[in-house]
Amino acid sequence: MKIFLLGLSLLGFAPTCYAWDAKAFKKPNTTELAKILSSTQFEVTQKSGTERPFQNEYWHNEKEGIYVDIVSGEPLFSSKEKFDSGTGWPSFFRPLEKQNLVEKVDKDFGMERTEVRSKYGNSHLGHVFNDGPPPTGLRYCMNSASLRFIPKEKLKESGYGEYVKLFDGKK
Repeated sequence: MKIFLLGLSLLGFAPTCYAWDAKAFKKPNTTELAKILSSTQFEVTQKSGTERPFQNEYWHNEKEGIYVDIVSGEPLFSSKEKFDSGTGWPSFFRPLEKQNLVEKVDKDFGMERTEVRSKYGNSHLGHVFNDGPPPTGLRYCMNSASLRFIPKEKLKESGYGEYVKLFDGKK
């Protein structure tokens, strides 16, 4: 049943009666993920790949909503903190739920960077850099392939109703 729900979630069909729950999430094995995810999503999230800049789903998305991990559904970023970094990837100056992110030193390609992974899905999301805008000075440069966007109009029905308040002007 969980795999079925994950599959529905990945396809954008989240059940209306289930909110994301870290305690209930169990990551599917590699074989199952390879069947559920597109080849690009699998390469990025499971093999720490990087998609092409300016040729990905969310780099220029200007709609209001939240971004969740494509594997686990855990909430990660909000459109309220998204900005155009000019890099061709979706960029955010702060996470929606910092506790859902894990940062690791990445020394690939002869440079040192800070990799960002999701806590529960253990998906490679992208990297964080210290060249972002105020107020944080951070640039979370993420891969669209590791994210699923949930528009503000579908937050409640997708199980993310607690985030509706971000977009209705109420605190």
